[in-house]
Amino acid sequence: MDTITLWQLAALAAASTLVGFSKTTVSGANTISLAVFASVLPARESTGVLLPILIAGDILAVLIYRRHAHWPTLLRLFPAVAVGVVAGTLFLMWADDGAVRTSIGAILLLMSGVTLWRRRATTKAEAEVPAQAGTEAPAQADAEAPAHAPAGAGSGAGVAGAPAEGPPRVGRLKARSYGALGGFTTMVANAGGPVMSLYLLSSGFRKLGFLGTSAWFFLIVNTSKVPFSVGLGLIDARSLLLDAALVLFVIPGAYLGRACVGRINQKLFEQIVIGATILGGLQLLLR
Repeated sequence: MDTITLWQLAALAAASTLVGFSKTTVSGANTISLAVFASVLPARESTGVLLPILIAGDILAVLIYRRHAHWPTLLRLFPAVAVGVVAGTLFLMWADDGAVRTSIGAILLLMSGVTLWRRRATTKAEAEVPAQAGTEAPAQADAEAPAHAPAGAGSGAGVAGAPAEGPPRVGRLKARSYGALGGFTTMVANAGGPVMSLYLLSSGFRKLGFLGTSAWFFLIVNTSKVPFSVGLGLIDARSLLLDAALVLFVIPGAYLGRACVGRINQKLFEQIVIGATILGGLQLLLR
């Protein structure tokens, strides 16, 4: 990271702009930024440089979507995420760049496949159920309307984009699985965005609930990763100097994403998230 050419700096600046855009529009697109940083910089060092850029994007996303978070979902995830972050830290102590890229790419592609299969099964099941006149919402609901009202009108009831609650045991197992995997992937390669995108989509979140919950989740998790990254030598004075030059590019990306999000319908939104996840996974796996 001692010498960076002009084209490499331009690529990092474009990737930083994409971070801002993805934080306020399509979270899964972060894997593209991850791939760019890992291509320009050594893979391990790239994670330390990218982390403060991600935190800057998280702050902007929270400022925009802070009222739309579903806190019961966040509180359910955090214990498992902490376990995943610790496991990821231990993995980074011995894994080389190739092992990191291959493992994360494979995980993202596997989870994308599972999500597509589940969505297809759900769509097929819904098509077999006769529609009840006057009780079904339009196919393209308003972005701010929740997909379903949360069961049990708790602290999350009434939150825009909040999901329906599944069976308690299944919901806890799902949150622990995705939480631990999200914590591991975000610590190892800042690749937790696609994992959590798949979790939130599969839980029934709509756009604003998705973005608000994701914004708070990653601001808290990415900030908590800083001490681990410093301890591993991934963040130092040189990486912070490069961050100082790149962080300004996050701002226009964030506001561009905010301007676009209202123009994307729910179906297209979910397709873009899954597509970006698959693309990012392939980039990591094939590099």
